[in-house]
Amino acid sequence: MPTSDPLDILLAHDRWATRNLLEVCAKLTLEQFHQTFEMGPGSLHDSMTHILGAMRGWADLLAGREVRFRLDEARRSPEELIELHGGIAGEFSTLAKAHDAAETVSSELGGKSYTFTRGGVLTHVTTHAMHHRAQCLNMMRHLGVDPLPPNSVLEWMLMGEK
Repeated sequence: MPTSDPLDILLAHDRWATRNLLEVCAKLTLEQFHQTFEMGPGSLHDSMTHILGAMRGWADLLAGREVRFRLDEARRSPEELIELHGGIAGEFSTLAKAHDAAETVSSELGGKSYTFTRGGVLTHVTTHAMHHRAQCLNMMRHLGVDPLPPNSVLEWMLMGEK
């Protein structure tokens, strides 16, 4: 388990919790993985793709580069998402730790400029993912997944995960 540093905890927990969900998705049928629900982005596939795409987009902002192509433009298997997740989460973690959290980054969206602190971006990305992981857990519950994968910070601490 990382130190008591909140940044290390947020990043490590986020990576662990998202991977737990993706590993359960890999055990589902493709029909279950793509089943539409009236919550979140609509399916486990779409929700997990959205989580990864958002993290990658914010990583692009932190890196000061053009936003790469959108992940939701293609269907991917859970295994492909697991592979993408490792790289995206690793890059985001590296970028999150590369500068002081008080530094700012700027972006333009819809012709309007925005400035955010790096700490704000990090907090948004990890809480955004937590919000959608909760929706995924509910989808899995509706699919009959039992037990649901561990996902909370408390479970992560109790399990001593890294």
